[in-house]
Amino acid sequence: MLPVDVSAAINVHSRTLLDTDEELATVYRRMIQLDPEGKRFALVLRDTIDQLLNGEATGRYSWDQLRQTEKTHAGSMVEINLHREFDFDDGDATDYRIAGIEVDCKYSQQLGGWMIPPEAVGHICLLVWANDSMSKWCAGLMRIEEQFLNLGKNRDLKLTIKAAHRNRIFWLWYEAELPENVLLHLQPEVRDKILLPGKRKGQARVIRLFDLVQNKRIGRGAVRTAAQQLDYLARLREGQGRARTVLREKGILIAGPYGKHRDVAQRVGAEVPGRGEFVSFRVCEAKPHHGDRPRVELEGRSWVLANPTDLPEPGPKLPKVSGEEETAEM
Repeated sequence: MLPVDVSAAINVHSRTLLDTDEELATVYRRMIQLDPEGKRFALVLRDTIDQLLNGEATGRYSWDQLRQTEKTHAGSMVEINLHREFDFDDGDATDYRIAGIEVDCKYSQQLGGWMIPPEAVGHICLLVWANDSMSKWCAGLMRIEEQFLNLGKNRDLKLTIKAAHRNRIFWLWYEAELPENVLLHLQPEVRDKILLPGKRKGQARVIRLFDLVQNKRIGRGAVRTAAQQLDYLARLREGQGRARTVLREKGILIAGPYGKHRDVAQRVGAEVPGRGEFVSFRVCEAKPHHGDRPRVELEGRSWVLANPTDLPEPGPKLPKVSGEEETAEM
């Protein structure tokens, strides 16, 4: 996520706001207390974009595939999903009460393009931006005053913040890492191999996703888009023709967001899945030429991450995780 020195640098002009605006400082401290590294916030934005794409029903994977009306709805969804995640109190004149202070939430698809309604003047705004193509997001706090807003008014009487006054935004997180939209960032030829057209291809698409995209965190949104069905996780489970069983014959394991799975991935040096994520990686039984590579014991044998030159061989089953809750970490 955002390194401390970058955060300090971007806030250099607005640092005094914490000393001069007690309410803004209080909201800032509460947000950092709730989400020290911005991981929960980032997941809300990832999940919101995935909700809009609705890949499960539409097969969409890109913001550019959305209709304009859907893009316009993004702000309301971000506000609602943040409300739910952090369990803020309802505001009287604004969206939330954070630490007892009225805060309005505004989301924009363009950094600096937040539309500020007249009723937000005098209040603190939580200003949010995310870009799926860049895998970046920002969230900052600003006390809205009339002199900071552009004069031009649209028919809803909403205003934008003058560029000269955007240095009054105190950034909670600036250009932090947004969990990647894996399908969006694949090479087109690889994506085409995964997103097979036609009905009843969900299982094949999921298998190809975890076969062709290895050692990379894959979010539930990508799995839903590949499966295009309600019970998309069923495509991952053990069973004849299902992803874990089919790919294990080639030594490819699919670790989920569970403590036992995360431990296996970490021990062999693979990417470790976080909340709502899965990672596939190919293993082989440890041999002398693997030297002192990291390894894990499964089914009474020692396994390492396979080299490209290692021939495929059937892999072990991952530990059972029935009833285990997902990890809260990314």
